[in-house]
Amino acid sequence: MSGIVVMAGARSDVGRVRKLNEDAVLAQYPVFLVADGMGGHAAGDLASAAVVDAFRHLVGRDDVQPEEVVTAVESAHAAVSQVAGRHARGAGSTLAALVAVVQNGSHAWLVVNIGDSRVYRLVGSSLEQLTVDHSVVQELVDAGKISRSEMSTYPGRNVITRAVGDSQSPADYWLSPIVTGERLLLCSDGLSNDLSDEAVLAGLSLGGSAEQTAYALVDQALARGGRDNISAVVVDVRSGGLAPRADEVTGGFATSEQAAVQPIEVDTITSRRERPIRG
Repeated sequence: MSGIVVMAGARSDVGRVRKLNEDAVLAQYPVFLVADGMGGHAAGDLASAAVVDAFRHLVGRDDVQPEEVVTAVESAHAAVSQVAGRHARGAGSTLAALVAVVQNGSHAWLVVNIGDSRVYRLVGSSLEQLTVDHSVVQELVDAGKISRSEMSTYPGRNVITRAVGDSQSPADYWLSPIVTGERLLLCSDGLSNDLSDEAVLAGLSLGGSAEQTAYALVDQALARGGRDNISAVVVDVRSGGLAPRADEVTGGFATSEQAAVQPIEVDTITSRRERPIRG
């Protein structure tokens, strides 16, 4: 066994505007994910559920290989494609996942992203977004046409450029160290659109349990409008990971090499996109 001990909490809410919750979450070691379904009644919720089902067989294992995660992503694509084929409007889903995998004999997080659901990491007072949105507004930010702070209010902010169920939508993959004391957040855009980076940082820093924090973050998004379905999964690494430096309050690690979050190639699937980092 790896000796890694994590505590997790999850909450998914329909929000204040929608009538159906098309989000789905999974929060059981070593798999944590958020899927945001698209396609309307009887399609979007089935799509997100299909994504969760594609990863469920990894739950409870301590020996997951990166290639198995890639296979799960491929299975999710196939399952959502089948859902889409049964509905006139089609269907799709986002995927933001965090899976503890064995890489070069040790455990690390494999971060997976398709669409605009997100994975954040908090260490000390340093917050970073580990994923990069596949969305029209992210492309505008990358091109310098709008600022990051304008993303949540920009017209067409919900238009994504990749989705599970579309064979032309490959996943991005990153390897991230598992660090004792870190807190991770996976969320749908219903949360990130209603909460600023500063609000996310504040919510994660309050000191409650993982479950309390997940509920509090969703409550904050509801209070700020709840325009969409809202989902949050919070993961706390209690022990068994890399030891942070004594001055971890600055967000530091033992070495910069150990701390690096690297884009990786898995079965010829490569992620070269840069992650936005904040401290």
